[in-house]
Amino acid sequence: MTHSATRRTVLLATGATALTAGCGGGDGDGDDGDRKSASPTATGGGELVRTDEIPVGGGKVLKDRKVVVTQPEKGDFKAFSAVCTHQGCTVAEVAGGTINCACHGSRFALADGAVRKGPATEPLPAERITVEDGSVRLT
Repeated sequence: MTHSATRRTVLLATGATALTAGCGGGDGDGDDGDRKSASPTATGGGELVRTDEIPVGGGKVLKDRKVVVTQPEKGDFKAFSAVCTHQGCTVAEVAGGTINCACHGSRFALADGAVRKGPATEPLPAERITVEDGSVRLT
């Protein structure tokens, strides 16, 4: 006996296939650990910025790399994700001693990315950098 596929059967099968594919989410390396601590945007390699471009007590937002580099004290360089932890906007500037998001007004500390003013409740994730020969690079 042959059964013809009903619209309901086709829709159910299609939905089940999409659900199965969507739940995979892995990249095939077997590591499905917590990726929240890693920046969603920054990648290593290449110079981010020259050290003489980062003022002491200030910083620079590198929107194309989604990284913000700061120099809280002379010779002490830090880097953070430039993606605000509140709703994912790219931070706009480093001014007034903080990293500032223009979307909803969150402000973050230059030295450690900690929240100085909400609505964000989580700090900006730190990026690993090296500073050598006047160059700041992601590692």
